[in-house]
Amino acid sequence: MSNTTRHLRLDETEVNEDTLERSPVESEERSEAPERPIVTSKFEEQSGDQLVESALVGSAQDTDEVVAELDQAKKRKRERRSAQAALEWTRYRRTRSDESRDKLLNLYLPLVRSVAGRMAMGFPRSVELQDLVNTGVIGLIEAFKNFDPDRGVKFETYAVPRIRGAILDELRALDWVPRSTRAKARNIGKATVELENDFGRPPTEDELAMRLDFTHTELMAALDDVSCTTVLSLDEVIFRDEDNRQAPRIESVADTSDTSVLNTVLKKELQAFLRVAIDKLTEQEKLVIALYYFEELTLKEIGAVMSISESRVSQIHTKAVSKLRGLIQERFGNT
Repeated sequence: MSNTTRHLRLDETEVNEDTLERSPVESEERSEAPERPIVTSKFEEQSGDQLVESALVGSAQDTDEVVAELDQAKKRKRERRSAQAALEWTRYRRTRSDESRDKLLNLYLPLVRSVAGRMAMGFPRSVELQDLVNTGVIGLIEAFKNFDPDRGVKFETYAVPRIRGAILDELRALDWVPRSTRAKARNIGKATVELENDFGRPPTEDELAMRLDFTHTELMAALDDVSCTTVLSLDEVIFRDEDNRQAPRIESVADTSDTSVLNTVLKKELQAFLRVAIDKLTEQEKLVIALYYFEELTLKEIGAVMSISESRVSQIHTKAVSKLRGLIQERFGNT
């Protein structure tokens, strides 16, 4: 190690000793203890990227050394953080100041990121990690507010369940799907996987209903409910099956409307011809067609309006439809 590096580290040590508060006993013991030289490894002076690069290009022995040094560095970092947290907790119990509170919360922010990161692996990609972290910070603040340091329990042990609970509560509040439907979806998915493992193929509806102890009607109703819980983004980038190319999901959605310019023109032409064809019907036939198709009355109601029997209305309707069908076939052929 160079002299410059040693002087810099000694300067940092002196600054830290001046800024931290110590009791007179601690100061006296420190003055009597012999000064130990500060020893650092070459790996502590490197960044994380440099360590990874060294592990990739080095030999197997060098890689083992890098891993060992990384573990030691992480351990020393945790120890320093624990020592700093213990000191801040001592100050906070003595002063209850906002400054000590903020320092402690900042020390435990990595705990929130760790919890949120582990939970994000089980959520859909639509759930943003940063949203989980923000919600977890709220849980961290609530945990700090209710924590009693005199009970002898580590704050991490107390805070982790509160952080997880805050994140889950927020996700449930934002979820528009009822929890019962989510439970159905989990049960159906679990039963499907189990049956696939047993049979080596996708299960039939009857097999799935039997495993869930449902009737066929109940299974169909449950599948209808569960099908509404899956929401996909049309802007999400996926791999196309045809050419394994990345593209937005909307490009893979098939157009089932089967609309074209030619079909639109033919439909408009047919509508225009129907107006002409209806004019060729008798007044009684026109009235039956209008009441049945436009007013949506039943044959019995039409009979009451026209003061004729229901069977007579049916005869008039059949005759009118036959006339219109014949005119259309004559005009457009079999199309």
